[in-house]
Amino acid sequence: MKPRILIIYTGGTIGMIEDPVSKALRPFDFDHLMENVPKVKMLDYDIDNIQFDPPIDSSDMSPEHWQHMARSIADNYEQYDGFVVLHGTDTMAYTASALSFMLQGLCKPVIITGSQLPIGEVRTDGEENLITALQIAAARDRDGRAMVQEVAILFENYLWRGNRSTKRSADHFNAFRTNNYPHLAKIGLGIDYDHDALARNPEGPLRVALELDTAVISVDLFPGLSETTLRHMLNTPGIKGVVFRTYGAGNAPTAPWFINVFREACARGLVVLNVTQCLNGAVHSNRYVAGDLLAATGVISGHDITFEAAITKMMHLFGKKLSIAAVKELIATPLVGEMTIE
Repeated sequence: MKPRILIIYTGGTIGMIEDPVSKALRPFDFDHLMENVPKVKMLDYDIDNIQFDPPIDSSDMSPEHWQHMARSIADNYEQYDGFVVLHGTDTMAYTASALSFMLQGLCKPVIITGSQLPIGEVRTDGEENLITALQIAAARDRDGRAMVQEVAILFENYLWRGNRSTKRSADHFNAFRTNNYPHLAKIGLGIDYDHDALARNPEGPLRVALELDTAVISVDLFPGLSETTLRHMLNTPGIKGVVFRTYGAGNAPTAPWFINVFREACARGLVVLNVTQCLNGAVHSNRYVAGDLLAATGVISGHDITFEAAITKMMHLFGKKLSIAAVKELIATPLVGEMTIE
């Protein structure tokens, strides 16, 4: 039987055309995209598509769009062998992270890809990315199961775990990377999978967690952050969680006022997750006095989680209407391979 693949086209650079008047790129429709990739027919797959109406620039991506994608995958899960999501690069890592938490028990590939240049341009990377994403979505292991059983990002020469990925370049074709996890596959003349890095999930039904709670914010630490500003941010009306991006291994100032601000915030039930600003490495709360003092206030270590995964995981956990204690426990627990605890 031919592999059956569903493409979900959200928009993004891969399907854009140049506006004849303003010369700015704007999203176009799926038919235009496929007309520029005639080689897809050579794959001999059964391919269907769902298109956002209208297609969007990924800067306009929202949790409602993630819900639409997750629902589309769930509604068609039994009818297709794999799914390819065409997406703009700017928020691709957020979408990949969100879907990884929303699609629980996933045993089929959800491959997210896009391009740095529109599909209609001569030097586009979109054609190769689309074809490779389709091949990965159709790939099977020796037991006949899907080779990839998770949400992943395919870009240029590599396949990355979605909730470990970060966009690292606005100019290069290899635009994504997982700094604290190996690639899932390397693409050259063939597709070389790293079987030790790939997720392997038990067969079972897909469970979809659609509810997301956006009552979260992020705070970036920098020299000169004042007590007034920090208190104002942590007292934002209605917020439940904060992703706090700290220095190095999770370090922050040791000034008494600073520590007290976080002690008070945690005492009133705010969930604060400590995430390093560094691309590589992890939060080690007890390595330095600065991090140890912060942890003593109730701030939780995010270990090596990315910012994108941290913010979407918080939305997911609060969306499940869990108790504060349960959110605090699960936010520091690997759920779908998004973090490594040493």
